[in-house]
Amino acid sequence: MTPHDIVMPIGDAAKASGCAASAIRYYEEIGLMGRALRSGGGRRHYRGADVARLQFIRRARDFGMTIDQIRDLLVTAQGATPETCGPTRRVLAERLADVRAKRAELRALEGELTDMMARCDALCAGGGTCDILQPNLIMPQTAG
Repeated sequence: MTPHDIVMPIGDAAKASGCAASAIRYYEEIGLMGRALRSGGGRRHYRGADVARLQFIRRARDFGMTIDQIRDLLVTAQGATPETCGPTRRVLAERLADVRAKRAELRALEGELTDMMARCDALCAGGGTCDILQPNLIMPQTAG
């Protein structure tokens, strides 16, 4: 018996995958997961391969991928050939571009907050108060 042959209830699959049981049911409902095996009493049971798929989905969600992006990755992974690498690379490139744009946005925000903090420190050090509603604290004053 291999780890992929082990059958477990949804609670154990949730613990093993890091996904909430409600998320597992949702992924099954929207087709990211196949229909679960059912016990005689109708309870869901999952194999090790299902848990591996759930772990992939959870990690992709951690990466900020959309459900559609994850679906694309799963579809191409099922019939993986050298020819199917294109869609996978496209999804990964899209997400990488999003991350790089967000990183640039965060750097700009960091710079603005640093400037705002310096202006606040200068006001407080001069005996004034750091009133964040002052336009010169939020927006740098321009010459002219």
